[in-house]
Amino acid sequence: MTTRTVKPICAFDISQGRAVPVSSDWPEADPSQPGGYRWLHFDLADEGLVDWVGQNLPEVAAHALLQVETRPRCDPHDDGLILNLRGVNLNPNSSPEDMVSLRLWATENTVVSARMRKVWAADALRVAAESGTGPDSVGAFLAELSHGLTKRAETVSLELEDETDALEESGLQGGELSPDKIARLRQTIIKLRRYISPQRDALDVLSSLRGKILDKRASTHIRESANRTRRILEELDASRDRLTALQDQMDAERTNALARNSYLLSVVAAIFLPLGFLTGLFGVNVAGMPGMTAPFAFWALALASIAIGIALYLTFKFSKWL
Repeated sequence: MTTRTVKPICAFDISQGRAVPVSSDWPEADPSQPGGYRWLHFDLADEGLVDWVGQNLPEVAAHALLQVETRPRCDPHDDGLILNLRGVNLNPNSSPEDMVSLRLWATENTVVSARMRKVWAADALRVAAESGTGPDSVGAFLAELSHGLTKRAETVSLELEDETDALEESGLQGGELSPDKIARLRQTIIKLRRYISPQRDALDVLSSLRGKILDKRASTHIRESANRTRRILEELDASRDRLTALQDQMDAERTNALARNSYLLSVVAAIFLPLGFLTGLFGVNVAGMPGMTAPFAFWALALASIAIGIALYLTFKFSKWL
């Protein structure tokens, strides 16, 4: 008989703030001791995970946990909660806006989470549990997780706001704006906003739930995370609008410079057009051209050209075309 195995990233029984590791090749979803809860954290690349969730979770929850592509959501199901959240990607050689997904199934005494890439907010809970401490309840666990995800997203949002401030200050002081940097910042903000907006909605739904999973205190903390997520979204929108204004300013300056140069070239061409006609006319080598034998004819033509050029310049100047 083949022994089934699954290897969680971490597995703990947590009761009254004390975390105890779970050692099993095929851990049960329910805690071994009453009065606490069990947290099982998986990597989606684990080959045994499909069989494990199929055996231990409801069909809908199992499908939601194993999805490759997810968006933030919060949906009660039976006696549990399907929760998908996103965190900024703080992994090495990664872009923060390439947000990482955390899939969760939570009941009164169980939290099952799965991820494809490291989620630092969940990893902070793992480190604390390894030191022997953990949130008192499933509701407190979700509140602390939401706080960690929001805090890290807030840090990235403030960094983007600082970069926008620096670009805006440079533009006000007459410095040269970088189109590539503005485009990169706008793209980063758009990607972040794509997931933070539905995450705000998911946290709003989560904070409004009442039951065995969430008590009043946990709901209050999650509501605060939802409000902070809403502020992050507002800051991203403000930064995006400011970058759009900078881009418009840069485009307007380029358009004005191009129009100014085109106008100057048109005026120069208008001045030299009659002079070119005059010199071309007197440059034809045909019989009967006046001044062919006069020694002063060249200087007379040169002085006439200068006089015509000055007259045209003064005409444009007094007409305020220059």
